[in-house]
Amino acid sequence: MVRDELSVLSAFLAVAEERSFTRAGKRLGVSSSALRHAIRGLEERIGVRLLARTTRSVAPTEAGDQLLARLRPALGDIRGALDQVSGLRDQPAGRVRLCVSPLAATMVLAPKLGRFARDYPDVVLDVTTTNEGRFDLVAGHFDAGIHFGEFIERDMIAVPVHPISGPRSPDPRATSQRMPGRSRRAI
Repeated sequence: MVRDELSVLSAFLAVAEERSFTRAGKRLGVSSSALRHAIRGLEERIGVRLLARTTRSVAPTEAGDQLLARLRPALGDIRGALDQVSGLRDQPAGRVRLCVSPLAATMVLAPKLGRFARDYPDVVLDVTTTNEGRFDLVAGHFDAGIHFGEFIERDMIAVPVHPISGPRSPDPRATSQRMPGRSRRAI
């Protein structure tokens, strides 16, 4: 519902700026009749006429002007926030919460921390160690965990993080659900 509201408000803004359903439709890539229908629905929902229409022109009413004055900066803020967040896909940043066993912290995680910090300076690792064999990562609000294979719940995606030496076979749950394109190397 919120997405629909934002779409209708963006459509209203485009029609008001273009002062034409046809030009706004071309700008947004939708038909002018779809815009007319959306704006009419918005006006019916709020009970106020936002656009004055004639066969040759479209202009905001006083109520439409009031809405536009608040809508322009609000939609600009939303677009800015979305652009900022989408930029995170290019450079990892933020907090990553890990739950690890003490042995995994020492043998797997610790040797990798220096390089990780150099490669990803904007990522903060929040590491919690626990000896609990079965720990619900989701309920604990953790992003990931490093534990021995026998302690992995069936609904978790397991990725080996330490190379296996010798003739031992890895836990089949760990390799069969490995994420595509990921290597077997640790973090």
